[in-house]
Amino acid sequence: MKKYNFNAGPSILPREVIENTAKQILDFNGSGLSLAEISHRAKDFQPVVDEAVALIKELLNVPEGYSVLFLGGGASLEFCMVPYNFLVKKAAYLNTGTWAKKAMKEAKLFGEVVEVASSADANYTYIPKGWTCPTDVDYLHITTNNTIYGTEMRKDLDVPVRLIGDMSSDIFSRPVDVAKYDCIYAGAQKNLSMAGVTVIIVKNDALGKAPREIPTMLNYQTHVDKGSMFNTPPVVPIYCALETLRWIKKMGGVEAMDKLAHERAELLYAEIDRNKLFRGTVAEEDRSLMNICFVMNDEYAELEKPFFEYATSQGMVGIKGHRSVGGFRASCYNAMSVEGVQALVKCMKEFEAQH
Repeated sequence: MKKYNFNAGPSILPREVIENTAKQILDFNGSGLSLAEISHRAKDFQPVVDEAVALIKELLNVPEGYSVLFLGGGASLEFCMVPYNFLVKKAAYLNTGTWAKKAMKEAKLFGEVVEVASSADANYTYIPKGWTCPTDVDYLHITTNNTIYGTEMRKDLDVPVRLIGDMSSDIFSRPVDVAKYDCIYAGAQKNLSMAGVTVIIVKNDALGKAPREIPTMLNYQTHVDKGSMFNTPPVVPIYCALETLRWIKKMGGVEAMDKLAHERAELLYAEIDRNKLFRGTVAEEDRSLMNICFVMNDEYAELEKPFFEYATSQGMVGIKGHRSVGGFRASCYNAMSVEGVQALVKCMKEFEAQH
């Protein structure tokens, strides 16, 4: 039986990316050594980093004056590194979910934090509207896609201050106006690579302004100066990211990914809205194209476990919703095929017919 991986992260990767990475783990570039055992300073590996950086800049149309870094620690470390490097006196945060809240908590260690708006009052089922961004802050931090709650911001904000964007779960799924941001960061285990590497796109002239001593490893300038090679980087995840970037380019770039994201989401949301057993959990205008959350309608609540068991038996993997939301979550990242979404829709129709 074919399996369809709807896990929220670590998550689906294109099959050819997995196969090509596996080949290099066995024998990297015909060297007789595994990618997993070579030095990051090996002459064969620097071209991997160089090509990956070049592809990120090409695919996202990154302007001059920005550096691309490959670091460890995931987005959770960036929650700390961002204020360490950019918060001078005050920062603004848009609270749209668990990860935004965690980022705010870390920032409060370094200065004043203003919560410009929050959707916590409705369990983060919408993106706040009508709020005003202060003009006296060093930056505004946003989480563009909220994996747990299924909300997403697919347009770059126009605000009077610089932006910091956590794009861990929707990077490379749409075009981005990078010039609006001082920093974009993304844990790779959603749309880019296996877990173990974080991609950071940072504006060079925004660095060096924080009024504090920054530990060497937590200073972005350290990694800009050394081209991500200050210490041993996660070699295999970086190579896997390169293969994914090649795949995205071959598929037509972020514009093609955006089109596919809409196609997948429209298919699944249409079934959620049609099927009498289910309902969506998010305000319609804020529905994520990456993480599609839904629950059983109240009168069919007792069918939640049977539907999960049925869908799993039909090859749907990882559709259980986060414990803070319940129900179901179908994560439809770049590598998820339209066929996979059609298979899930078929399950929903069949289950409805049975009940």
